[in-house]
Amino acid sequence: MVDLQNCTVAEAVSDNIKMADVFKENGIDFCCGGAISIKKACADKKIDFETVKSELNQMNHTKSKTNDYNSWDLGFLADFILNTHHKYVSEESVVLLQYSNKVAKVHATHYPQVIEINNITEALVAELTSHMQKEEMILFPFIKDLATAKKTGINVELPHFGTIKNPINIMDSEHDAAGDMIKKLAQLTNDFTPPEGACNTFKALYAKLEEFQNDLFQHIHLENNILFPKAILLEEDIVSQM
Repeated sequence: MVDLQNCTVAEAVSDNIKMADVFKENGIDFCCGGAISIKKACADKKIDFETVKSELNQMNHTKSKTNDYNSWDLGFLADFILNTHHKYVSEESVVLLQYSNKVAKVHATHYPQVIEINNITEALVAELTSHMQKEEMILFPFIKDLATAKKTGINVELPHFGTIKNPINIMDSEHDAAGDMIKKLAQLTNDFTPPEGACNTFKALYAKLEEFQNDLFQHIHLENNILFPKAILLEEDIVSQM
């Protein structure tokens, strides 16, 4: 169990994914901006640290071993991200873009912000599609090779990109870009609250955007705060023994 008095937001969520619910309810970024202490995050948001800490402590009683991602084998975790979050983005992007394009086409006269919402949504989907392809073709296979090498003792072939830190730095930068886009969408949609009298497609768009945001936050958290740091340490360990 982490020391909530001194740990970072990312460390808390890595220890217990249920804590992400508390941070989300309080508007605290636990994925891209999770490297700061909980105290500082509360101070930045002007919310009471002791109240948040109490809410986080309650989550420790509901910690589920099935969601203890921090203890999973890295190869298994990489496959989980692929089969859960990459699959979600690939499948739901189609529906999201259909809603976004339709709302922009039909409602721009009365709600001009939907044009920018549509533009950002299209950019976000394009960014994530390219991003995931790089992970699936280059980074994740190497992480799985590292995990296998650790278990079997067989040497891993060093990749063309040098250290694993190089592609991870690129992925981190792209995570930041995607995070900025989803935060802008939250701002433009008033935290995904459809205007009064909105049609069903309008409501469906905002609901899908919020769902997309929630999946993306957990997706980025698992990579930034668990998979990538552990992969760096694993590579260093294996290389040191070669």
